[in-house]
Amino acid sequence: MPELKVCGATSAADLGLLSAAGADLVGLWHGVPGGHAELTLGRLTSLAAAAHLITPVLVTLAPDVRDVLAVSGIKVVQLHGYQPPGTVRALKQLGVHVIKVLHVSGSSCPERPLIRAYERAGVDSFLVDAVGADGRIGSTARSLAPSVVLDLVDAVSVPFLLAGGITAANAETFASVAAHPMFRGVDVDTGARDAFGDFDAAKVTALRRSWTERVAA
Repeated sequence: MPELKVCGATSAADLGLLSAAGADLVGLWHGVPGGHAELTLGRLTSLAAAAHLITPVLVTLAPDVRDVLAVSGIKVVQLHGYQPPGTVRALKQLGVHVIKVLHVSGSSCPERPLIRAYERAGVDSFLVDAVGADGRIGSTARSLAPSVVLDLVDAVSVPFLLAGGITAANAETFASVAAHPMFRGVDVDTGARDAFGDFDAAKVTALRRSWTERVAA
């Protein structure tokens, strides 16, 4: 069954709500300067230890997080910046699962020429995400054209997750992407929150049903 990853948890209450609503993975931010969900190393470690029913994922822009992983005990890391293949290789030596984001602006992806290098370095999966109009990466709520996503993922040989403006309502729009043999699931932040910016259990459950249960059926 495809997976649902929800990004930006900052409390134990968030973890409980997300796991109860059907999320499989939770993104914990560290090394995301100015990020709305940035965590100190101590807070990151505390939340990772409290994530009993949901898999914690370190989401980072930092070039080297080996010490952070050692302290926090997290076993999955999402390289959300423009880290080179060498960073993937170094992390794989620690035995962790590495997700590398492929940033897409319009139809252009600067990491595309490096896809094979990332795969040779041992990347476990990619995450396709839209870049903001101002170049901002992460939590942009911008969607990509399905044709652009398909053109990019046809070049990969490991599983991928889809991000960028994901909601329960647009699952049908991306039916062709979800049907791709390498599709692993979706990554959501804004689409899982209410008007106040808090996680909304009903939205998470709807995402689960629209993106994972429907695809699996």
